[in-house]
Amino acid sequence: MKISILGLGYVGCVSAACLADQGHEVIGVDVSSLKVEMINQSQSPIVENGLAELISKNVMLGRLSATTSVEEAIGKTEVSLICVGTPSVDNGSLDLTYVRRVSERIGKALAQHHNHRHTVILRSTVLPGTTEDVVIPILEETTGGKAGLDFGIVYNPEFLREGTSIYDFHNPPYILIGSLDQQSAEVAASLYGNIDAPVQFTTFKVAEMVKYANNAFHATKVVFANEIGNLCKANGIDSHEVMNIFCMDDKLNLSPYYLKPGFAFGGSCLPKDLRAILYQARRLDLKLPLLESLLPSNQQQIQVALNMIKQTGSKKVGVLGFSFKAGTDDLRESPMVLLIEHLIGKGYQVRVYDRYVSLAQLQGANKAYIEKEIPHITNLIVDSIESLLAECEVVVIGNKAPEFAQVPQMVGKNHIVIELVRISERVSENEHRGIAW
Repeated sequence: MKISILGLGYVGCVSAACLADQGHEVIGVDVSSLKVEMINQSQSPIVENGLAELISKNVMLGRLSATTSVEEAIGKTEVSLICVGTPSVDNGSLDLTYVRRVSERIGKALAQHHNHRHTVILRSTVLPGTTEDVVIPILEETTGGKAGLDFGIVYNPEFLREGTSIYDFHNPPYILIGSLDQQSAEVAASLYGNIDAPVQFTTFKVAEMVKYANNAFHATKVVFANEIGNLCKANGIDSHEVMNIFCMDDKLNLSPYYLKPGFAFGGSCLPKDLRAILYQARRLDLKLPLLESLLPSNQQQIQVALNMIKQTGSKKVGVLGFSFKAGTDDLRESPMVLLIEHLIGKGYQVRVYDRYVSLAQLQGANKAYIEKEIPHITNLIVDSIESLLAECEVVVIGNKAPEFAQVPQMVGKNHIVIELVRISERVSENEHRGIAW
């Protein structure tokens, strides 16, 4: 099948590379000529395990290319996937500017090509009702056609975790398809014909809501485990033993992945999607006490880490792990960035090391984020763990990058290690401390 991918951010790049690897012909589309050029030169615009190799392979095989022209891509393809960003607005709602803009451009392009029935698949995370109330009206107005008759429309959310997205693409828990008509749904399902996973067909709103239910539950699990961990630590109980036993119960569809006491959640999905669903609840005059408590509780976990650092009595702090998760360069809403900002504001001498965060490698949103929001942090970055250890007395381990596993053996007698993720079993009240264990 010939597919166009609109938006070459994280989800778009991964979807494009994986679908091409499934044997489809894929054309990526983005307003950034740099991203387009990088893909056409067999390079990945983002940092993600295995993605660079997958892009290079499929560009060389002629199954993957990129362009800045929506019209060109639509004219050559049968299916379009909308993968543009839906960032938060200050009040917690979603900014649908990119969704509206790309829907309009797709519609105008389709109006010029009446030789085949085109199916539009929305993958971006949007609140329930968006496909019907925003995307379909724009497509019908610009094409002059009727959704479900003259063109197909589907909502097909992604379930990708940064750092493991390629594995997740090929091994989803299910494939979720919300649609108006059977033909469109079957076209969407055919994209994943080589993937062994159940296909669930439903309505637009159910599919949109499932995505938020998933992310709200994942966020709930992180905060729940952290609060249990803090309570365990205060009572001298091994929180990881408690949660390991808790997670043995998999009969109620509870995943142990997020149920590890540790640091705050962050990234491009959970904080944004929580704000959006709470905004939706406020509009409907609904009270959701548990969900309303998640972001404040998550923020409190950052304060717990700050208090632990303060209690060491040292002002020389080294932070290992800058992005919100190992194996990615994504700094959006990273709790590690907030932690570092607080430390700087309190007069700490901070050094940071993360091999995945390099100004020479960063592209697009991440590069713009550093240059606009946290340019001063770039002066704190060192090029090795050894350099960081030489300049600091407190070592904060912020994510589970494999190289950090050796840090407990590398530190000296004058170092205090604070783990925000559990790297080792070596925990004490003196030189080696866990945030919630």
